[in-house]
Amino acid sequence: MLTNYLKVAFRNITKHKLFSVINILGLTIGIAGTLFIVMYIQDELSYDRFNEKGDRIYRVNLHGKIAGQEVHTTSTAYPLYKALVEEIPEIEQATRVNDMREWIFRYEEKAFKEDKVMAVDSNFFNFFSYELVKGNPDKALQDPNSIVISELLAEKYFGDENPLDKTMAIGNDKSSYKVTGVFAEVPGNSHLKFNALLSSSSFPWMNRDQWLSNSLWTYYMINKTGNPAEVDHKMDAMIETHVSPTFVEFMGKSLAEFRNEGGIYRYWSIPLYDIHLKSSLRDEPEPPGSMSYIWIMTVIGIFIMVIACINFMNLTTAKSAGRAKEVGLRKTLGSLRTTLIGQFLTESVAYTLIGAVLAMGVVYALMPLFNEISGKELQASQLLNINLLGILFAVIIFVGLLAGSYPALYLTSFKITEVLKGKLRAGMKSGGVRSFLVTFQFWISIVLIICTAIVYQQLKYVQNQNLGFDKDHILLINDASRLDKNQVAFKNELRANTNIAGVSYSNNTVPGVNNTTIFRGEGDAADHMMSTYYADYDHLKALDLKLVEGRFFSRDFPSDSNAVVINEAAVREMGWQDPLSEKIIDFNGDSAVSRAVIGVVKDYNYESLKFNVRPLVLHFTNTGNVLYVRIAGDDPGRMVADITNAWDKYMTGDPLSYSFLDEDYDALFRSEQRLGKVFTVFTVLAIFIACLGLFGLAAFMAEQRTKEIGIRKVLGASVWSITSLMSAEFTKLVLIAFVLAIYPAYYVMDSWLEGFANKVEISYWIFALGGLSALLISWLTVSYQSLKAAKVDPVRSLKYE
Repeated sequence: MLTNYLKVAFRNITKHKLFSVINILGLTIGIAGTLFIVMYIQDELSYDRFNEKGDRIYRVNLHGKIAGQEVHTTSTAYPLYKALVEEIPEIEQATRVNDMREWIFRYEEKAFKEDKVMAVDSNFFNFFSYELVKGNPDKALQDPNSIVISELLAEKYFGDENPLDKTMAIGNDKSSYKVTGVFAEVPGNSHLKFNALLSSSSFPWMNRDQWLSNSLWTYYMINKTGNPAEVDHKMDAMIETHVSPTFVEFMGKSLAEFRNEGGIYRYWSIPLYDIHLKSSLRDEPEPPGSMSYIWIMTVIGIFIMVIACINFMNLTTAKSAGRAKEVGLRKTLGSLRTTLIGQFLTESVAYTLIGAVLAMGVVYALMPLFNEISGKELQASQLLNINLLGILFAVIIFVGLLAGSYPALYLTSFKITEVLKGKLRAGMKSGGVRSFLVTFQFWISIVLIICTAIVYQQLKYVQNQNLGFDKDHILLINDASRLDKNQVAFKNELRANTNIAGVSYSNNTVPGVNNTTIFRGEGDAADHMMSTYYADYDHLKALDLKLVEGRFFSRDFPSDSNAVVINEAAVREMGWQDPLSEKIIDFNGDSAVSRAVIGVVKDYNYESLKFNVRPLVLHFTNTGNVLYVRIAGDDPGRMVADITNAWDKYMTGDPLSYSFLDEDYDALFRSEQRLGKVFTVFTVLAIFIACLGLFGLAAFMAEQRTKEIGIRKVLGASVWSITSLMSAEFTKLVLIAFVLAIYPAYYVMDSWLEGFANKVEISYWIFALGGLSALLISWLTVSYQSLKAAKVDPVRSLKYE
């Protein structure tokens, strides 16, 4: 029987070519879109699960509230890892990772700047499941000045030579490091990504007994019976033991007094598997994912498949008249309704199977493009993953049965006597069902259109908003400290170039300032947590900052080395009326220092537009590890060459590494930009599939109303009036969908915008745009079938009446 079903199914597929192509096309696009989404979600959910003991690994985070300002960070104290093992029995081992960022690597005549360099403890490879292809995982990071590099770096510096025991010169001081291991490429689904690992014993400062210096990541492995909640409780006791004495020394008050005043200082644990999707704290190793985005993608995937199913239903019912006599004859010959339903469901599954096979080809061909849009590194081999194939099989069966159920029930409901008399009357009221399905399709499409428009509006707002400084045409050198004693000479050479408008040293990049310190006003006992960084005399000019009161650091005032410049937010925080007459006490260091306030700058976004501008204190420095160069000429490429030539005078053999401030700033919103692109792609897919369904319903209605249209034309109706009449049915459905789409679209986008301190107002015109776009699309889709039906000669429509 199944063989007969399949023969009939493929006979009908080949018989109705246009109908079949449109049907299969809709299913192919729907399944391909869903496969992309499934692969995206699988990749997000797989983060760090390659670690064999990952279910027992946790990272320690810090939650602090000091001077009314809350801090949620991944950074922890140097000695924490030892105390965890020594004082908490449930913990088997702990390890630390310190982000060393970018270093110059040298071997013989080769010298390159390498990023993603980290310092780690000796048990790193026994703790995590990163593959060491050369070297001993127990000893590779044991000795000082040991380095383990990636296979890519091994080939880059050593070619076909064995890199083990080779010596490389690392860093500004060209310290000698022995290569003790080579690791395989770090999996793309690791929250830690690195190109080289340095032994922590190479840096004595990593073993300082400083409990308030939080600057590295600490992980622990719990035993099989351990409870992380109990570990958190014991870490609270550990803070009382180790941190409280430091608190008295640094803050002038005990930890208990600090907490009684509303302060918070505590460690807490997060499972390794949750870091990527459920942790978006300060100082994350990599930009995290988001569970909210996973849910959004899941809903979009479901929507696309539902639209594809509705499309199939409408197209199938649109051709029902052509199969009415077939159903009638089969019933006359004794076929049971269940048999006929089985036949139609088999056809539906066959259509879905063909669509699925073609969808696999589409996914394979478009995977590089999808990776570019989404920022993923999906591989074609993942298409053969057993889990994905299982999901695909389930989709084929589910979609085939779901999409085929309504047409099967509809077609088999025809009454034999009426069908054989030429009267096509369904035993069920199908018109209302089809109208509901089309309304639902356009409800989904309008929600996606509105959401996409708001996402792009917010991204445009963020990228174009006045930041309080000019981020364009600024070149950044993030490792200028390599110049050492030549920093001032290099800066002076750049200042002499007429095409350079400003040059400034600092210890931080803007955006990206994340240093905070406790300050007090002179004579004020209240603590104020404020951001701070260092800048030289020319910082105002280089960033084009606006001075509100007083002056900036000046070479004419040697005492400025002990002065500060603050922003407007700091003036408000301190409650000052005349800030230039005030002094501020700086607790940044081992002692409190009183500094004169010499100027106030207009608030500017030194962090990100995701945050409101917070109080800022600028200290003076004459040199720094970051150099801002404002380019004034019309030829940036030439200026980069001039800057490179000036660099080479002082740093022969050490390559210049630079970036542009506007690009660094845009990178802060890369995940949102990708979300916008993904939204657009799947919105277009949803609309296209919905149009196929609308095309099918228009064909169905034109077929059903053939005689009515003929009579209207005989009575004098014009082609335009008939077209308008048919379009009015769909206009009503789209308008209903629009009204129903307003609230969910607003709710979803309002929730998303809560993540931004600076955000757009959700305007009414965006909703109007979504509704008008859907109307226009529906009119264009329906117009073809409407005009085709309206132009039919009424003689042909009525000749049998």
